[in-house]
Amino acid sequence: MDAALLLNVEGVKKTILHGGTGELPNFITGSRVIFHFRTMKCDEERTVIDDSRQVDQPMHIIIGNMFKLEVWEILLTSMRVHEVAEFWCDTIHTGVYPILSRSLRQMAQGKDPTEWHVHTCGLANMFAYHTLGYEDLDELQKEPQPLIFVIELLQVDAPSDYQRETWNLSNHEKMKVVPVLHGEGNRLFKLGRYEEASSKYQEAIICLRNLQTKEKPWEVQWLKLEKMINTLTLNYCQCLLKKEEYYEVLEHTSDILRHHPGIVKAYYVRARAHAEVWNEAEAKADLQKVLELEPSMQKAVRRELRLLENRRRPGCSLPSGLVLSGSSCVDSSPSDASGCLKTGKRGSGLGNP
Repeated sequence: MDAALLLNVEGVKKTILHGGTGELPNFITGSRVIFHFRTMKCDEERTVIDDSRQVDQPMHIIIGNMFKLEVWEILLTSMRVHEVAEFWCDTIHTGVYPILSRSLRQMAQGKDPTEWHVHTCGLANMFAYHTLGYEDLDELQKEPQPLIFVIELLQVDAPSDYQRETWNLSNHEKMKVVPVLHGEGNRLFKLGRYEEASSKYQEAIICLRNLQTKEKPWEVQWLKLEKMINTLTLNYCQCLLKKEEYYEVLEHTSDILRHHPGIVKAYYVRARAHAEVWNEAEAKADLQKVLELEPSMQKAVRRELRLLENRRRPGCSLPSGLVLSGSSCVDSSPSDASGCLKTGKRGSGLGNP
């Protein structure tokens, strides 16, 4: 084995276990690097923490993309294709590994690695920072220590040789692509291509969630991203209404309202989902909340109540403040402002997403 200290890199030692082939690859910004890795403690047992081969899922990063564990880019760019090397990395390079490891484990299980960060607040959010959900990772986070990484470099692709997924984009590129995805989703929704539209909204949401994990919760930039996420999630919910996936709509809108109880559109969309699954009382309560928060939506609410009334059994009363007048439901307050949002036929949602 050939042991060597990586020059100009403090706290890193490299041991080549198996030589690679060819020349050192051209690692330019945007290159995709695919590799297997095994992470171990520096104890006598060399305790394995993670091993990508155990889940049969190679890792890949994009050069210059500010990967969470920056030292990995340094390690990989010292390697040739098919080379296997062992790297000892001091604590100055490994402090964020527990957070990275948690994300990788969540992804391997098919879960959203950002969910824990995005949907917590207050004391719950403080608790999230004190536990990662894995005992071994909590230990590492509490007491950072040197780690050993055994890496096998499988492949290096130039930026022009592969289709870059949105999650592989830089932060700046993600912010630029979100309005493009949003607009494309709106276009597909208008064309009635709801499955494709929902995919565009989801892709934009994932970009924003990734950006949000890098901000401090409930501060200005985090809240700005949260607002954008909520808008896209409600557009996604309108696609779900079209696809008759009402219970998923209830889940998403209720989650938004738990954290942001003043979002009118969330109440409106949830009311429509409640109506479709015969939750009449809940639908009326949400519509009443819409009127309280946004009286100018009286026309839209009146239309929804009329549709609800058509399927209502005799004898049920409307929410306080709403009375039935002829064949339509009207607000008993003096104002009669027209709805501020376009509403098409049943199932079309609050106008265009």
